[in-house]
Amino acid sequence: MENLIQLVNRLQRACTALGDYGEEKAALPTLWDALPSIAVVGGQIFVTSSGKSSVLESVVGKDFLPRGSGIVTRRPLVLQLHRIDEGREYAEFGHLPRKRFTDFAAVRKEISDETDRETGRSKQISSVPIYLSIYSPNVVNLTLIDLPGLTKVAVEGQSESIVADIENMVRSFIEKPNCIILAVSPANQDLATSDAIKISREVDPKGERTFGVLTKIDLMDQGTDAVDILEGRAYKLQFPWIGVVNRSQADINKNVDMIAARHREREYFAQTSEYKHLASRMGSEHLGKVLSKHLESVIKSRIPSLQSLITKTIADLESELSRLGKPIATDAGGKLYMIMEICRIFDGIFKEHLDGIRPGGDKIYNVFDNQLPGALKRLQFDKHLSMDNVRKLITEADGYQPHLIAPEQGYRRLIETALLTIRGPAETAVDAVHGILKELVHKSISETVELKQYPSLRVELGNAAAESLERMKEESKRATLQLVEMECSYLTVDFFRKLPQDVEKGGNPTHSIFDRYNDSYIRRIGSNVLSYVSMVCGGLRNSIPKSIVYCQVREAKRSLLDYFFTDLGKKESKQLGKLLDEDPEVMKRRTSLGKRLELYRAAQAEIDTVAWSR
Repeated sequence: MENLIQLVNRLQRACTALGDYGEEKAALPTLWDALPSIAVVGGQIFVTSSGKSSVLESVVGKDFLPRGSGIVTRRPLVLQLHRIDEGREYAEFGHLPRKRFTDFAAVRKEISDETDRETGRSKQISSVPIYLSIYSPNVVNLTLIDLPGLTKVAVEGQSESIVADIENMVRSFIEKPNCIILAVSPANQDLATSDAIKISREVDPKGERTFGVLTKIDLMDQGTDAVDILEGRAYKLQFPWIGVVNRSQADINKNVDMIAARHREREYFAQTSEYKHLASRMGSEHLGKVLSKHLESVIKSRIPSLQSLITKTIADLESELSRLGKPIATDAGGKLYMIMEICRIFDGIFKEHLDGIRPGGDKIYNVFDNQLPGALKRLQFDKHLSMDNVRKLITEADGYQPHLIAPEQGYRRLIETALLTIRGPAETAVDAVHGILKELVHKSISETVELKQYPSLRVELGNAAAESLERMKEESKRATLQLVEMECSYLTVDFFRKLPQDVEKGGNPTHSIFDRYNDSYIRRIGSNVLSYVSMVCGGLRNSIPKSIVYCQVREAKRSLLDYFFTDLGKKESKQLGKLLDEDPEVMKRRTSLGKRLELYRAAQAEIDTVAWSR
């Protein structure tokens, strides 16, 4: 199962490379939060500390951590230990890939320097982790996160909020249910005042994921011991307490070898009467082995939930990337192709509205079936063909002498003036369909998801479609009004030939020229004209929609963006780029999601391999 810890190590490093190390709430679940980890927590009071740095060095068997007064650890240090069978010990930093450190004094200096690069030379803290991998035959496979020591007062150069900032950072790590807490407390202080125990108890009240480590046992007052704590009577945890004896400051000053220090630690527990019965489960070596074994078992138990999380997150990331759209091409050909594809998607949606696949096209039919017939019915032919108006127009058409057989010119004038009033409803129908087409263009633009990320293209496309519809409207109006003018310019003779012949002469020649036609004759003329005009209206009711569909609807389906496409072909790469003016935040978001998707897919493949190997 050693490959499990190595797998988690790789995933944690990848998460950090993406800037995802679990310190903030994210819109999507973070892999970091789901990965089991061991966080080392301890207190720091002025120059006195809990000894957690010494514990880590004892586990590693190397003197590599910065030392000094005050808060020395100011960034989380993710310490990944890799056991190798043979060869020279070395270290690698995540921020310095492929550079091996064999001098651990240089490792210590690089930790300090990298901390300063992030925080400046101030004494402030940062939640951005430092990744350090150590390869050695003297370690067990293990990952530990060293956190800044909890403190109660700010020192010079630190803000007053430093106490709360450190506590919040520590909590952000240990509150996660997948985090194993290594609570380090000194034996020469009252356990009730231990900062590590206090904060661990708050986030893990049952002690189910807390390991207690007791340091400085050898520095307790004479006559006292830590047996009650180590045996779990003073403060009970789910797991047994582990005591360690670190190097003294004198040993550190003398550069006492860590291997020798481990040997001395073993002797201390084996030869001290109070701890002889506990010696088999005491010491830094035992601590490393226990933690490694426990971490392996936790990772193993989490594999199904990790697989489930990764599968769901991949689906969420793919959905989000699909919503954001494809990244912008860099060359002119790619940009032109992208714009054309988006335009074709819009054009397809627009046609779906016209064809009834999407709503809206039925409004055009409503113009032809209700609005146009209603407008034709509302034309005031009765007023135009009143007896007085008919007599007036018939008389005026005769000129200086009355007609001999029929008032043909009067008929023509009455019909032509009546038919001219049809121009109004015809133009209104053209305008109504134009308005509906514009509305469908706007609706199609809003429904084209790909256009939402390119505001300039959306505006240009809308303007181009509007200009095309305007040209089509003018052509439609010209053709439709021509239909009306055709009816005015040529009257259907057969209609009048089928009318019953006049029995009356049509008037009394002895009367005045203004009173030569009787009322019955005038009414018959008005009735005949109304019948003819009604016949023409019936025909135009069918032909006007055909003209409008041919000139507007059909053309909009066929060539709405033809002019726009022609203009696009003349643009250079820079001009095309202006149309694809995506919001920089969207571009940044897409890039981030793309990298995260790669991470999750790689994690899925690796975890599936491990799961199958079990």
